[in-house]
Amino acid sequence: GPVAMLGGDEFISSPPRKTVRFGGTLTDILLKYGKGETTDFELLKHQLSDPDIKDAQIINWLHEFRASVAYLTKDFEQLVSILLKLPWLRRSRDVIEEYLGFLGNLVSAQTVYLRPCLRMIVSQFVPPRITIREDDVDISDSDDDEENLSENFNTCHRALQTVARYVPSTPQFLMSILVENFPFINKSERTLVRTRKIILLYVSCRVLLEILELIIERLLKLDVSTPQQDIEDAEETANNSDSEEKTTEEGLFDMEEDEETKRNKVASSGSERMAHPLAERLDILMTLLFAYIKDVCHVDGKLDIGKTKDLYRDLVSVFDKLILPTHASCHVQYFMFYICSFKLGLAEAFLDHLWKKLHDPNNPSVIRQTAGSYIGSFLARAKFIPVVTVKACLDLLVNWMHKYIDNQDTGTNAYCDVALHGPFYSTCQAVFYTLVFRHKQLLEGNLRKGLSYLQSLNFERIVMCQLNPLKICIPSVVNLFAAITRKYQLVFCYTIIERNNRQFIPVVRNGTGGDLVQTCTNPLDSFFPFDPYILKRSKKTIEPFYQFWEELSAEDLENLKKPIKRGTSEDEDDDFLKGETPQNDGMVGIAPNSYESNTRSPVSPTGSPLDCYVQY
Repeated sequence: GPVAMLGGDEFISSPPRKTVRFGGTLTDILLKYGKGETTDFELLKHQLSDPDIKDAQIINWLHEFRASVAYLTKDFEQLVSILLKLPWLRRSRDVIEEYLGFLGNLVSAQTVYLRPCLRMIVSQFVPPRITIREDDVDISDSDDDEENLSENFNTCHRALQTVARYVPSTPQFLMSILVENFPFINKSERTLVRTRKIILLYVSCRVLLEILELIIERLLKLDVSTPQQDIEDAEETANNSDSEEKTTEEGLFDMEEDEETKRNKVASSGSERMAHPLAERLDILMTLLFAYIKDVCHVDGKLDIGKTKDLYRDLVSVFDKLILPTHASCHVQYFMFYICSFKLGLAEAFLDHLWKKLHDPNNPSVIRQTAGSYIGSFLARAKFIPVVTVKACLDLLVNWMHKYIDNQDTGTNAYCDVALHGPFYSTCQAVFYTLVFRHKQLLEGNLRKGLSYLQSLNFERIVMCQLNPLKICIPSVVNLFAAITRKYQLVFCYTIIERNNRQFIPVVRNGTGGDLVQTCTNPLDSFFPFDPYILKRSKKTIEPFYQFWEELSAEDLENLKKPIKRGTSEDEDDDFLKGETPQNDGMVGIAPNSYESNTRSPVSPTGSPLDCYVQY
């Protein structure tokens, strides 16, 4: 009755004795329980669940449990779950050591408990006591200071390593548990920002690469399921709605405030929040990923070359596995752009890596084409790549193109066909696009030398060849390339552009009302992976290194139109050269669209345009 229980309570709260406790040893209690005698077993559970249990008691019990793991079969699931709830992490060193020993013994004897053990460890990574009230902000943060938190992280890493030592298949299980518990995707954004450190967990438990991969895979899903157009529409709607409520969470998202952030804050108009809820989440996660990359590569504010190279290798392998095969992600790939900004050697290594993918005929055509898109976009947009590197890349690409044309001259496939020559066209487009963005720099300083360099690339042969790249590349890029090469008398493209315009390329697409035949002006289905980055918080990390498309001034336009004697057939009004590309056809020529006053590149806003024909 109650009296007996009271006695039990007194016993439980008394200091532990080394002597035999109630009912004999732990093994006896477990065996008796098997025979239906449950009193001692209930007392045992009661004592282990006591919130005031002392360190010494925990150690004694764990010591006995370690010796008895063979008995802890699935029948004792409930008891094991109580053991997994023991408050071990915030106890003395001795408790922690004993507990880690217990975990190792338990999973090696009873693999059935592997998942619950991993679940328990993962749950410890998420700092406790963060309560959130969604609508009106109420954040009661964990009492733990930073130091405590990182101490806990380190202990949890050790716990994972202990388990992984005994059970080699731990990483696979861990993956699925991390996915179930992935705190980023479903928790309130506020929690995320308060627990920026969480990301360090995932990536430092050294079962490593797979975890980094997991994070990037989740981000990629989020990115691909949130098309840029939807994000822009949501922003526009939010800006237009008069009832815009100003949020009172200014201070909430301050990461480390440095001067630059303060300057940006002044500059950035309106709220930091993205109107589109998934974009908002992606923005915060990308901010965390960038912060993580920066933290890993810098020690005391200085770049640590060794750590940076290691992380670069991991990121490249994730890039190859996940990003390169994914069409039309807009933001996630910027982790490569960012890490390459730390040191020119990394940017060169990345370009070299992409080049190998591009010219290796054993790679699938679509991967080779995407590698081409990456090279062009990276050379055009990354301010940290100097002209000398741009020239080295152009030399590589253009030499390869000339060799490719040589080889075609003798073959039976020397005609314009994307299916046969996709990588070639992709390389042409990368070169044209790079020239559009970089021609001023290439000619700067010594115009004569610059021009003779550009002449040495022999664009005329490329443009005039049977494979007819101008017909396949995106019109907005072709148009700018044609204007620039005409101005500097490198090659006159307009005769060919005209001829191409007379031969439509019909493409059958599935429309809702049956097949839809359109004229496709992007037969390569190309996209520019480093098109402008539109997530408000995380773009601050990218913008200092980012080359925006500069709108051409009236003077530039006049210059591009400086007459070079030409036949009258091409003299019709050329909207493109007036910079008046119509805005509604999905094709953005010289005058980029209104969303980005800092201006979008000469490609469509979506990055994968299907602009349908514009007659010149």
